[in-house]
Amino acid sequence: MQIVIVEDDINMRKSLEFALKEYDEFKVVCYKNAIEALKKIDDSVDLIITDINMPGMDGIEFIQKLDNKFDIIVITGNATLNRAIESVRLGVKDFLTKPFEIDTLVNAIKRNVKIRAKVSKKTENRKTENKDFLGTSEELEKALSLAKKAARTDASVLLLGQSGVGKELFANYIHQNSTRAKNDFVAINMAAIPENLLESELFGYVKGAFTDAINDKKGYFELANKGTIFLDEIAEMSVALQSKLLRVLQERVVYRVGGVKPIHVDVRIISATNADIQEAIREGKFRQDLYFRLNTIPLKIAPLKYRKNEILQIAEKTLEDVGNKYNLPHRVFSKKACEAMLNYDWPGNIRELISVVQRAAILSDNEEISEEDLFLDSRISSENNINNMEKELMQEVLQSVSFDINEASKILGMNKNAINSKINKYNIEVKK
Repeated sequence: MQIVIVEDDINMRKSLEFALKEYDEFKVVCYKNAIEALKKIDDSVDLIITDINMPGMDGIEFIQKLDNKFDIIVITGNATLNRAIESVRLGVKDFLTKPFEIDTLVNAIKRNVKIRAKVSKKTENRKTENKDFLGTSEELEKALSLAKKAARTDASVLLLGQSGVGKELFANYIHQNSTRAKNDFVAINMAAIPENLLESELFGYVKGAFTDAINDKKGYFELANKGTIFLDEIAEMSVALQSKLLRVLQERVVYRVGGVKPIHVDVRIISATNADIQEAIREGKFRQDLYFRLNTIPLKIAPLKYRKNEILQIAEKTLEDVGNKYNLPHRVFSKKACEAMLNYDWPGNIRELISVVQRAAILSDNEEISEEDLFLDSRISSENNINNMEKELMQEVLQSVSFDINEASKILGMNKNAINSKINKYNIEVKK
């Protein structure tokens, strides 16, 4: 791999050159300024590492003149962080803040280089496999590597992470890279199905099992036979239903509601939760033996705020997709909009980021998406308002049914565990 380093600080330049030459796969050439580098760079170069503040021609102008022909990593001091953000708008996929460990730079090199016009078939396949992920970061690549290893087996996988981090995307990725890829991937949000319906939805029912059961019906496990079933928000399942799920895992058979005939199923199970499942076990709300069955391979997905490199990548891709879908004029993000997105914590993670960009793209009348178009400040106050409204609704419903959780479940369309989670979240006093 041919690497060019452009750095005016001789100590930094020599340190990087010496460190990278320790790796046999790297061939390193150094230049003390961008003007000299532009005269010498040719198509044999795979990657350029450049500083921002340099005499004669700064890093931003240098990147503009390279015209997106090469993969670039920007290295910068804290004082030039805003200019590094500007470089991201020009297509740079990674920037490192000085000082940094050489291992961090090496990981960035391996993560970002694509070797234009010489892309191997293996790399093309990897791009296709990762097509549903809109960005890339070191944290994401590590998680995808573990997911791919899990996909080679039929072991149960437990995905852990906040809402909106992409747990269903990971579940589908594991399915698509497994031997079951030609068969169905069935996803169920356990928190969205009222508890009195969840068992019949999972395992099916026979004719006459209850009033509206006018025909036999297959459950999700039967529908996922030979494929993969994804049980999202698994911690919201009642303890009674957890026992039945454990039986399915142990015996690989299901019994439809109202039926006595065992139905054999061959299903790979992937589950997910955003809850503290260890706390749920300690409180007796989740069976430890079921946890051990589901947690053969745990995979923790970091929140978006810890995957900063992905934020602008996802935002740019979303902006492009929305523009194409609705035939909108070409737009870019302003410098302040980029800074605002990088500084925002994204409590709703990727789902929230996509929503914010979609709205800004549709409503903005400007060529640049501004910081004001994103409404991030208002989202902070809106989130607080929504939480307050949800708390008031929960209190009102609970009071109206004399704090009968079963009745509240029917009114709110939530299962009992989900309601109890909300009660704990908002510190609602339950009067009995």
